[in-house]
Amino acid sequence: MRNGVELVERGDEQWDSARAGWNLVMDQQPAAVARPQDADEVAAAVGYARERGLRVAGQAEGHGAGPLAGVGDDTLLIKTGRMAGAKIDASGRRARVGAGAKWQDVSALASPAGLAGLSGSSAEVGVVGYTLGGGHGWLARKHGLACNSVVAVELVTADGQLVRADRENEPDLFWALRGGGGSFGVVTALEFELYPVPELYAGMQVWPWERTADVLSTWSDWVFDLPNEMGTWARILQVPPLPIVPEPVRGRQLVVVEAAYLGPEEAGRELLRPLRDLGPEMDTFAAVPPAALGHLHMDPEDPVPFAMSGQLLDDLPPAAIDGIVEAAGPGSGTSLLSLELRMLGGALSEAPPDAGAIARIDQTFLTLGVGMIMDPTMAPAVNADLQRVEDALEPWDSGVKYGNFVDVPIDTRTCYPPETFERLQEVKARYDREDLFRGNHAIPCPAAAG
Repeated sequence: MRNGVELVERGDEQWDSARAGWNLVMDQQPAAVARPQDADEVAAAVGYARERGLRVAGQAEGHGAGPLAGVGDDTLLIKTGRMAGAKIDASGRRARVGAGAKWQDVSALASPAGLAGLSGSSAEVGVVGYTLGGGHGWLARKHGLACNSVVAVELVTADGQLVRADRENEPDLFWALRGGGGSFGVVTALEFELYPVPELYAGMQVWPWERTADVLSTWSDWVFDLPNEMGTWARILQVPPLPIVPEPVRGRQLVVVEAAYLGPEEAGRELLRPLRDLGPEMDTFAAVPPAALGHLHMDPEDPVPFAMSGQLLDDLPPAAIDGIVEAAGPGSGTSLLSLELRMLGGALSEAPPDAGAIARIDQTFLTLGVGMIMDPTMAPAVNADLQRVEDALEPWDSGVKYGNFVDVPIDTRTCYPPETFERLQEVKARYDREDLFRGNHAIPCPAAAG
């Protein structure tokens, strides 16, 4: 224990488990790992780092650690996993979570009440990191990015003070945190809106991957006529032959369409008719509770070694589909586990009043490619295949990055309009002039940015 907070140091029995991120490829080697249980202990950990000339990186489960390029021995890693838990006010449609809460903690309470937060594809992802980076999920076309559903953030700032940022208190900091990431302090709690989900029709349709070109072409035409109540993603999937995978898809190569419709089953079935006309061999669509959305995408529940990259596309014409099939479809020889396309638009393209740093997304599609790296020798092939996809889609790439889908260091300017990045730097300089905090896709102080 140091300053009242548990500290794990090199050589301790728990060192390897304490320092690990979600992506097992990342070899984080911090000076030490602090594991606080409450906001006061976070403040103590920040003070400990300042006294020793260390920087600070905050993590819950360690998703998105890649942009830090591996936390080094100049940094204290503050792991907030013990600060879990969630509470909801169903009548007020609000949720409050601790820094280490996962989306499954929220859905376990909200779903029985017919409510949902703006979670992503996995119930296992931490609420705070996902939300600070923007937060795109199944309900985004109807309700926008998760960062803009936040109503308050509590965090420890560089001076060791616990601050509550909302529309009335520290409004500039509140703006920056909603989409600007973890460069401004260590978040201890988050409060956000919940949304009514009286009816939800969701599932997936599956075809052999030999049908990839046909399915993706139909899907890319179909999406433009959809109401905002429908969120849909398509993916090329090479399912690993693992015992935990259901037998019908285990070890197979597939093309999959997933969707979630905020409405009655009858209307959802009619909307899906063009895809059903393609004759999927598997169709799991049904009326489901909101909590089911955390498992629809079949994301892994435990840490895994992987590489990933994503692009924001302005368009997806037939030539782009051809490029995707050539780069990652049948006959490509790709090593990628998954390449997915997410339809954007709807509420995502409209900035809500008093939005945060990521006010909207103007692009039409978002991609995500993922490859497993079970041993280091696999990394060159996976990274080459990710690059192959990026090259194939380069004519339609907007040049803008969505940071939550980029797991390597990049120039953070590419994530924001110039005026937004400048304002983020101004907030950084005001609250963390000495650049104590290392956030994923960091916002530097103006002087540090050169």
